[in-house]
Amino acid sequence: MAVDHNKNRGSIIQVVFIIATLVIIGQLLNLQVFNQSFQERAEVAGSSSQLEYPSRGLIFDRNGELLVVNKPIYDLMFIYNQFEDHAANFDTTKFCRLLGVTKEYFIAALDKNWRDPRYSKAKAEPFLTRLPQEQYATLQESLYEFPGFIVQERNARAYPHRSSAHLLGYIGEVGPKLLEDSAHVYNVGDYTGISGLEREYEANLRGTKGIRLVEKDIYGRVIGSVEGGDRDVDALAGDDLFSTIDLELQTYGEELMQNKIGSIVAIEPATGEILAMISTPTYDPSLLAFGPERGKNYAALLQDSLQPFFNRGIQAEYPPGSLFKPLVALIGMQVGTLHSQRGISCQGAYFLNGMRLTGCHGHPYCKDVATAIQHSCNAYFVTAFREIIDRFPDERTPREGLTDFNSYLYNFGMGKALGIDFPGEKGGNVPGPAVYDRAYAQETGWKSVWLRSLGIGQGELLTTNIQLANMAAAIANRGYYYTPHLTRSFRTAKGDERIAEMSSERHETGIDAQHFEPVIDGMEMVVRAGTAQAAFIPDIPICGKTGTAENNQRGGQDHSIFFAFAPKENPQIAIAVYVENGGWGGSYAAPIVSLMIERYIKGEISSNRRWLEERMFNADLIGRQP
Repeated sequence: MAVDHNKNRGSIIQVVFIIATLVIIGQLLNLQVFNQSFQERAEVAGSSSQLEYPSRGLIFDRNGELLVVNKPIYDLMFIYNQFEDHAANFDTTKFCRLLGVTKEYFIAALDKNWRDPRYSKAKAEPFLTRLPQEQYATLQESLYEFPGFIVQERNARAYPHRSSAHLLGYIGEVGPKLLEDSAHVYNVGDYTGISGLEREYEANLRGTKGIRLVEKDIYGRVIGSVEGGDRDVDALAGDDLFSTIDLELQTYGEELMQNKIGSIVAIEPATGEILAMISTPTYDPSLLAFGPERGKNYAALLQDSLQPFFNRGIQAEYPPGSLFKPLVALIGMQVGTLHSQRGISCQGAYFLNGMRLTGCHGHPYCKDVATAIQHSCNAYFVTAFREIIDRFPDERTPREGLTDFNSYLYNFGMGKALGIDFPGEKGGNVPGPAVYDRAYAQETGWKSVWLRSLGIGQGELLTTNIQLANMAAAIANRGYYYTPHLTRSFRTAKGDERIAEMSSERHETGIDAQHFEPVIDGMEMVVRAGTAQAAFIPDIPICGKTGTAENNQRGGQDHSIFFAFAPKENPQIAIAVYVENGGWGGSYAAPIVSLMIERYIKGEISSNRRWLEERMFNADLIGRQP
């Protein structure tokens, strides 16, 4: 019987076709009904990259107290290309109502100069920054209705305490120049440190941005990560900064200086670590935290006649007054023109050829360097200064004498910025021979007697308060100091700690150690039985020097100055206080120094000195301004 091969072949083909059809139908069912991932991929209309902003590093005091923390804020961003694709159906009226902006603002915000390389239609650009939490929550519910708009979460600063505003500084949006110079580190709308430690250590605190690649649907909504996030780059948090500041001492100093103009700088002599750096008037740092009132607060502070943004601890340059006299004594003893046991008479003034040139106040005979410092005798130190300047042969005097004298001042950190890890430090002024060559160009020459005011810390001589505190530290150390600094260490996001890169190089003053003892003895006598008896504490030997710097402003009172260190042996703190319009050095500066020392060393103020504390708290010297 013959087999119909053509018929069998047709049956086989039908079976194969049916099987193939069933396989295809099964796969379609799997993809479209059972396989959820396929459904999600089917909805993908495109992908884009989103920046992930890192947490900014925290700032702590020396004891681990938080000075600055982070709080979330929200920036509304737009990607123009995605908005443009849906512009015809975009509900501008509802969008503006939700955000509380006008249509004019909406149009202006999207109208960028797209030919400018700083902008890109394919990248997120800021539309409205720093949305309050409530506004963000309202917008988030409807954000899917507005293609091309996304919210980026960032961290702004918050302040647990009301102190340390100058020290910490503040952050703000980057300017055009920084954008141009930063090699793409910053984008439009990014934040950066503007002042203080925030600015000085911006590179450490800011962290590193991450990138998230996301898939979006046709409405611009994020529906997932590209390749499960395998290509994402995580943001890296900034380093935490551990400062040298003692928050309790810093806050206490600000309380003592309220309603006064001036500054306090306190240093640990053995390390150069700055324990407190206070400038007043100051302000609550929360005033410049991001919020609806920030702009108004900033404008008010900027227009304040008392200049609360001006850091008087490192930027104000003042005559040191009688605080300069210990340096004159040290230099005189080092170069051999003065002996520690030498006495110099004073009849109420410095006289030359019977003429009264520089006045002095009534005090006992200064039989040696220590008593001269104790009584702050002008005649003694004008004499000592002139002898230093005039010690060279006639043809080299006084120019070479002044040059050599100034070299010691530079060794003490005067006449130049100390190089602290903080922006804006000034260097003061140490006048050299060239200054007097110009001033006396019409004369045949100039003489040391014409410069005598320098010997008592007046004239063209200028210092900053941090330089005065550093001078006290150098004396406390008997001849050397370490560069003052505000940062101890950093802690990375992984928990690794590293010491801050401030130099620990020891700076020598060039004065032999034995010459410091009579000066230090005199400084102790200033507090025990001299011009600063208000600073005396029975169980803490304080060595200090008062100063009263002339105020050349019409109607203004002189400035009250005091620097000191304590205890006398193995000193823990060196400190300088400058109170503008405060009068005598013993009236305000010396009591404030002693209270700061007692608070730091003992942790509290003894009951029998609370009256002095209250007097400093309540003193209002703002009205003494001319």
